Amino acid sequence: MIELKDVSLGYNCRAVLEHISLKAAPGEILGLIGPNGSGKSTLIRGITRVIDLFSGHILVGGRSLKDIRREDLARLVATVPQSAALPGAFTAFEVVLMGRTPHLGFLRYEGRKDLSIAWQAMEATQTEYLAERRVGELSGGERQRIVIARALAQQPKVILLDEPTTYLDINHQVETLDLVRKICLEQNLTVIVALHDLNLASQYCDRLVILDEGKIFAEGIPMEVLTSGNVKEVYGAEISILSHPINGLPVALVTASRG
Repeated sequence: MIELKDVSLGYNCRAVLEHISLKAAPGEILGLIGPNGSGKSTLIRGITRVIDLFSGHILVGGRSLKDIRREDLARLVATVPQSAALPGAFTAFEVVLMGRTPHLGFLRYEGRKDLSIAWQAMEATQTEYLAERRVGELSGGERQRIVIARALAQQPKVILLDEPTTYLDINHQVETLDLVRKICLEQNLTVIVALHDLNLASQYCDRLVILDEGKIFAEGIPMEVLTSGNVKEVYGAEISILSHPINGLPVALVTASRG
């Protein structure tokens, strides 16, 4: 469980998020949506202690974040960034094996167990066939799956994804989020994902949080949160919200101005 209680976060003494309270549970995908600059990435950085907490409390598994050592936090929480910088000359397997670093002692090398866990992570992401390929040779979709495999190799309880589909075509966007949902359910992980695409957020997230101007504007299941009124208020966009013909989830439709 991830829980934020009256949390404020920011940079250089300037608050970006203020008085945020929310929960994300195991086996659940919580989606963060909102305009650019609304604080989605800031929230993820706060949970991973990349930035300092101004006020409030962040709990991971019931433990206060400030009481968890950084090396212990790295075993609990894994992050999939928007665009990971990967060493192009390394093989995909070597990159996935990097996920075992939080579990290694000082000057300790990976052992048979670590190699096995890294391989299992590749099996879970169906990337075994890429094991010997150089990262610099991989497509965007393949690289993203390798980064997710690296996160799984950490054996975390929580995975945070910051705009994981930004540079992917629609096929790889769906492939990536299908994978995220699969591992969330199979491994009972807590998943928090920041997304720009409202339709992807609606289809893949169990609950959504709309952030706007550093505060929570709305929170709930997609049908409660994704309304034309909320989108108009937060994004300033006139769109139509319809029900998906197959699953009934909300779908955002844009109509181009012909004026």
